Amino acid sequence: MTTSVQPPHPGSDLPAERLVEFPDNRLLIDLCGEYDRNLADIEDKLGVQILRRGNQLAVIGETVATNEAIEVLTGLYERLEAGRDLEQGDIDRQIRMGPAQEDEGTCDGDQLEMFKGGRVEIKTRKKLVEPRTEAQKSYVTSLFTHDLAFGIGPAGTGKTYLAVAVGVSMFLAGEVDRIILSRPAVEAGERLGFLPGDMKEKVDPYMQPLYDALNDFLPGKQAAKLMEEKRIEIAPLAFMRGRTLSNAFVVLDEAQNATSMQMKMFLTRLGEGSRMVITGDRSQVDLPRGVTSGLHDAERLLKPIDQISFTYFTARDVVRHPLVAAIIDAYDADT
Repeated sequence: MTTSVQPPHPGSDLPAERLVEFPDNRLLIDLCGEYDRNLADIEDKLGVQILRRGNQLAVIGETVATNEAIEVLTGLYERLEAGRDLEQGDIDRQIRMGPAQEDEGTCDGDQLEMFKGGRVEIKTRKKLVEPRTEAQKSYVTSLFTHDLAFGIGPAGTGKTYLAVAVGVSMFLAGEVDRIILSRPAVEAGERLGFLPGDMKEKVDPYMQPLYDALNDFLPGKQAAKLMEEKRIEIAPLAFMRGRTLSNAFVVLDEAQNATSMQMKMFLTRLGEGSRMVITGDRSQVDLPRGVTSGLHDAERLLKPIDQISFTYFTARDVVRHPLVAAIIDAYDADT
């Protein structure tokens, strides 16, 4: 790839444009996307104009934004050169994260192979998952390097999704024998009444977000078979009492809705060879008035323990629809 700077036309108010040449026209087509939607996404997010001229792209805009757009385009093209797919989320990740640095991604002690070269990737059966913000990258790193990790922040920041992805990755690699996913069966402001069916049918509506995440990483038949064999369990928090969870990857989702006693009970289930992840959003507590959130107590009591990791997310880490971040900021400003 080559780049050059063109001065503005005489009498023009436009900033100087930069030209980037891409040698492989087939990869350039993938870079632009169907109906140039990838270019339109970059234009919208960075405030530049991108014009296609043969195997060149002309980027027009303010100097800082133009330089950033060039870095994003070249980074995405290098991704395609490496034989990797390019999806909408990859563009967002490239804009947020920038180019990988060779000295990033190292961990305390032995360096993990997956962190070499500054790129963090989670391999699952159905897709390759990459963090899209620095907080997500730090979070994923902590899940691989700590036996107990907390992810705390607003909805849409990938706390549960990334935790399940890491669990599936470690399970497929033979590092754990089981995956156990749990959350409190607490109604979010609605009285659902007595649900029909057996116990599984009664609790499944509460567990559906965990099923959704799991199905993103494993083929449906394989996931069903593993759940039938109890190698993957999805169960309410109340079902954890009395168990010792050994050689397992354990996730407690929506931990802000666990009471202090439930949180202590769950944390003390951690057995040999296991890793445990606690995720929650302190702004979405659905417990009855006057009941203290177990997530709040755990954060207060366990923060001084070095072997336990805490990662915090903000609205800037939201990877759902852009309006979600604006909604979170609006509610935070009103508190």
